[in-house]
Amino acid sequence: MGYVGLPLLRTFHAAGFKTIGFDIDPAKVDMLRSGRCYLRHLGDDFIRDMAASGRFVATCDFQRLNEPDAIVICVPTPLGRHAEPDLSFVEQTADAVARQLRPGQLVVLESTTYPGTTREVVLPILEKAAGRQPEAKTIAAAQPTALRCGVDFFLAFSPEREDPGRKSHSTQTIPKLVGGIDAESLAAAVALYEAAVQKVVAVSSAEVAESAKLLENIYRCVNIALVNEMKVLLERLGIDIWEVVDAAATKPFGFQAFYPGPGLGGHCIPIDPFYLTWKAREVGLPTRFIELAGEINQHMPDYVIQRLSGALNGHNKSVKGSRILVLGMAYKPDIDDIRESPSLELIEKLLALQAHVDYNDPHIPQIPRMRRHRLRLKSVDISPAVLAGYDCILIATHHSAYQWREIADNAQLIVDTRGVMRKVPHAPGKVVFA
Repeated sequence: MGYVGLPLLRTFHAAGFKTIGFDIDPAKVDMLRSGRCYLRHLGDDFIRDMAASGRFVATCDFQRLNEPDAIVICVPTPLGRHAEPDLSFVEQTADAVARQLRPGQLVVLESTTYPGTTREVVLPILEKAAGRQPEAKTIAAAQPTALRCGVDFFLAFSPEREDPGRKSHSTQTIPKLVGGIDAESLAAAVALYEAAVQKVVAVSSAEVAESAKLLENIYRCVNIALVNEMKVLLERLGIDIWEVVDAAATKPFGFQAFYPGPGLGGHCIPIDPFYLTWKAREVGLPTRFIELAGEINQHMPDYVIQRLSGALNGHNKSVKGSRILVLGMAYKPDIDDIRESPSLELIEKLLALQAHVDYNDPHIPQIPRMRRHRLRLKSVDISPAVLAGYDCILIATHHSAYQWREIADNAQLIVDTRGVMRKVPHAPGKVVFA
């Protein structure tokens, strides 16, 4: 019941389905039961409406996984310590489903992963599920036998395409790709999604659907890497990268604008390319282009710290001992999604250099405990006096709630990774773009 599962549940509920929201986190389940939503950009209204309808229940009870006709798996697929795929959440969830699996159920994996995961990882786990008793009365046949995909249950892959905070599209309106393990599974999955989503696109296999999702995100990763590399070069040449992108975007064909930043964030773009490069190594093929893009984007927080250090030096200060305020913890504007946010790495790097670091984010009152980060910080309130008390303001996320003119008027020094200060009057030398 996270950034993918909760909007998807809302979509199925709006289509008239009886729905079960399952999560292993009791706090999330308690909030859903009380009519509250922990994802601020979604609001509370739809949770209250679902609770009042009598067609929704939230639970942590694994025993209830045999109740629904369709089970949609939306769990994280992070990277391991060495940038290898970590499928532990998928495997554990598939095992939990397998223990309760009954004939007639449809299982759909939506978690982004490498081609072959649904067939090679999830399918064997589900087919080991015991419990189907043959009708024959012989002693040999009385033993439980494994359920068979396409006969006893159905399995498909349908990649999530959520974009938290986007107003122009929703789970209901974004076309839904579906690939089945077999023809029967494809038909069942298409029937499910067609009842709730405006357009369903069936593809020939689960592997095609898995690969399409990776291509979507690698496309963005590569183009962001390109513009980030251009930013570093053009800064050296004294040219404004944001003006260059805006100028190129006036071409009505053959160009799509991507903008530079302090690094990649969100659960997809920073992670998904590595799933494909890992799979490529398994079959002995290099993915130099994709890996290079990943390297460029991963280096951007270091570039920002270098620019910040140089900016402080220009004010006769060092990073060590300086008071620095990071504006924005979310990985993109106007949402409360902190997953893989470059702000986390920026703060850790500044702390390692012995700076005194605070942050402000109107959407994230405190940094939660995360798998890779242990930053126990709370958002500080900002005012003209507070802004003036910091040696440097680092703009990491351009939330619309920020008053950029007030920030420009009161900050001693600003390092801007989003280009928002280009159109705000400020004193010469006060703003450095990174």
